[in-house]
Amino acid sequence: MDAAVRAWLISQLGPKTDPADLDARYARLGTARATALEILRERLAALRTQPSTVNVSSVVAVSYTENIKAYERQITALEAGDPPAPDDPTDPDGTGDGFGVMYLVERPRR
Repeated sequence: MDAAVRAWLISQLGPKTDPADLDARYARLGTARATALEILRERLAALRTQPSTVNVSSVVAVSYTENIKAYERQITALEAGDPPAPDDPTDPDGTGDGFGVMYLVERPRR
């Protein structure tokens, strides 16, 4: 793993991510995007196993639902290819004549 890939992973996962764990996962999975997705999915699964809200009447209320939604949004963005990772292939077949898809979405009327 080079410095650019490590910096991208740290920017996606946070500075407290264990570097040895990153190296091991990157060596096993082969890409930065797959490594980030695996770690984020584990964190999301850990949050889902805990209660999403804790409420003690007139004392404290804690909710993790927004954290769960944030992890889901980040995973969706990474699966869609955003932001690009330094080791993402730019053109898989090297021809430069790729096929793209554009979706047209109707705007709501005023």
